Amino acid sequence: MDSEATLADLVVAVAGGDRGALRSLYQRQSVRLFGIAQAILRDRDAAADALQDAFLRVSQRAGQFDPTRGEAGAWLAGIVRHAALDMARRRGREMPTDDPALGDQAVEPEALERVAAAAEGRRLRECLDALEAKNRQGILLAFVHGLSHAQVAARLDLPLGTVKSWIRRGLLQLRECLT
Repeated sequence: MDSEATLADLVVAVAGGDRGALRSLYQRQSVRLFGIAQAILRDRDAAADALQDAFLRVSQRAGQFDPTRGEAGAWLAGIVRHAALDMARRRGREMPTDDPALGDQAVEPEALERVAAAAEGRRLRECLDALEAKNRQGILLAFVHGLSHAQVAARLDLPLGTVKSWIRRGLLQLRECLT
């Protein structure tokens, strides 16, 4: 596959059974996607397993990708996120609490720096920085740390409806900023 092919082109080629496209997709995106998995699982070996599982899913489900519904990078990130969350559930691990007394530490800066390392991540970082702190925090807890809306509300000690509104408004602002 051409080195100038877009991610969407590569995913479409993978759907057609092109193993070279899958290899190219892995070479271009594995570092960023590994960072997402590691931010959720907080374990390098588990993140590597989740990444492998995610690329297996990509090879099987590439035909489901619809470029009119979103970017290929976001589609890939969603698959990795779900693979990591599935692994976390299977392992029975709890998500970090950010409570220093329990030995957990927040991963927001680390996770965002890994994502920001990619060219498209820089744009995402700029758009995230433009959000109000409450919207950014809700989005990060939900989509980087993998918490449900209810878990975000519990962590922030806020009503569920408030948290849902913050996240929704933030996502709408992100979409507008990224387009």
